[in-house]
Amino acid sequence: MSDFRDKFRPDLRRLERRHLIRGGLSLGALTLLAGCDLSSDDSLIDRALWAMLRFNDRVQAALFNPNRLAQTYTSADITHPFRFNAYYPLEKVRPVPDDWQLEVTGLVNDKSPWTLQRLQTLPQESQITRHICVEGWSQIGEWSGVPLRHFLYAVGADLRAKYVSFDCFDDYSSSIDMASALHPQTILALDFEEQPLTPPWGAPVRLRIPTKLGFKNPKNIAAITVTNEYPGGYWEDQGYNWFSGS
Repeated sequence: MSDFRDKFRPDLRRLERRHLIRGGLSLGALTLLAGCDLSSDDSLIDRALWAMLRFNDRVQAALFNPNRLAQTYTSADITHPFRFNAYYPLEKVRPVPDDWQLEVTGLVNDKSPWTLQRLQTLPQESQITRHICVEGWSQIGEWSGVPLRHFLYAVGADLRAKYVSFDCFDDYSSSIDMASALHPQTILALDFEEQPLTPPWGAPVRLRIPTKLGFKNPKNIAAITVTNEYPGGYWEDQGYNWFSGS
């Protein structure tokens, strides 16, 4: 299945964009697009889709409450076994590089790299929250690690910046807004089910942000950047809604 999708990925992306724009436009957007023949002009479809995605981002950001917490659960609610998810199959999981260090770039005062041991010296918090996948399934898991806001304070990040982006050594990437980065439940997870992360679950560090969809939780993070320039992401650049949160 993976080989098939890779071979026909451009056509599949075009079909996915068509489904998104036909299924996801609001009544107001359809009014704006009245009289346009969306069935025959891919460039028009793309322009309309990207315009609506940016509009949706602005609406979601305006509705976002930085003090509202995602629902938490008890240990009895945890899903066993917890499902592996990535844009590649399990057998393609990459081991942690021997020389791994977390790079920090952009609008920060301290750009020195971080080791896992150094991250463990920061305050740690745990959560049992629901991971919601854009494909329609969800699971409850237990995560613990460093609240991202504490990490941003530690590196002297400019908290007025618009974005925090994440680049991963498995070639994945994503980004979030600063308000979501400072949310109390947004953590740099180091442990899963009270054990250090293993590569399939995002070792050595992954983002856990229960106020957003699963694809906004990048694994195997190699670099964090604070920036005012829109960074996009692996799926976001292919037409997925960027904010994707509540």
